[in-house]
Amino acid sequence: MPSIPDTADPRRDGTRRVGLFVTCLVDLFRPTVGFAAVKLLKHAGCVVEIPATQTCCGQPAYNSGARSEAQAIARQVVAAFDGFDWVVAPSGSCAGMLHRHYPDLLSDDAEWGPRAVALAGRARELMSFLVDVCGVTSVEASFRGIAAYHDSCSSLREMGVRDQPRELLTGISGLELREVPEAEACCGFGGSFSVKYGPISTDIVSRKTDALASVKPDMVVGGDLGCLMNIAGKMRRDGTGIAVRHAAELLADMTEDAAIGAPERAEV
Repeated sequence: MPSIPDTADPRRDGTRRVGLFVTCLVDLFRPTVGFAAVKLLKHAGCVVEIPATQTCCGQPAYNSGARSEAQAIARQVVAAFDGFDWVVAPSGSCAGMLHRHYPDLLSDDAEWGPRAVALAGRARELMSFLVDVCGVTSVEASFRGIAAYHDSCSSLREMGVRDQPRELLTGISGLELREVPEAEACCGFGGSFSVKYGPISTDIVSRKTDALASVKPDMVVGGDLGCLMNIAGKMRRDGTGIAVRHAAELLADMTEDAAIGAPERAEV
C-alpha cells in the first residue's frame, strides 16, 4: 500500500478549507447529520464547502468485488475534492474508504494513484478531525440524560477513532456517558453483509443492542449512520424505547427532530 502523507495545515492564517463528504446515507436518510457537521466545523473555525459533484465513496462496489466500478467512483470523488485542505466525513466507514482503500484501489493508475494518496492524507472522520486537527476540547451543547456510545468497526479499526468522541461527548452539559460491555464488538450491519447474511446479522445486532441496553441509557450515539440505523431498527422492533442519534447531532445541540428510526417527533 502506498505511503500516506501526514498532512499539516497549509494556511499561515490558521484557517482550514474543508470539503465535507456528506455520505449517501446522510444525504438520503439523515440530512440533519450533515447540517450538524457543518455547524461543528464552522464553530471550529473551518471554512466549509460541499462539492456538488460528490457521489458515493464506492464502498458497496468495492466490498462486492466490482473493482472497476469502484475505481471509477474513486476517481470522481478524488476530482471533486481536489484543492481542499481537508476532506471530512461524518462517517468512519466512508472516511476509511478514502483514507485506507483509495491509494490501493488506484495504485496502478499513474495519474490517479498519486492523487488518491494525496486525498488519503487529507481525509478524516469528523470527530477525530475536530479533536486531533482543530484542537476542539468542548462544545456548546447540553443534554440531560444518559448516553451509551457505539464504536463502529471502520471508525475504530481503520481510522483510530475511539477516545475523540468520548472526549467531546463528556463535555456536553448534563450528559452522563456510560461504557458498554464488549464495546468493540460489531453491530452486524456491514453494508450489504446485513442483506446477504440476514440471520447472522440479526444475531450480531441482537448481542449489540442487549449490551447497549444493559447500561440503561436514554440514548445510543455513534459516528456511523449505517450502524445506527441497524441498531435503531432492532431496538424499535424490540420496543426498548431507547433513542438513537448520530453523535454530531448531540454535539451540535440539534436534537429537535425525531431520533433515528423513530416515527414521531422525539422527546429527547
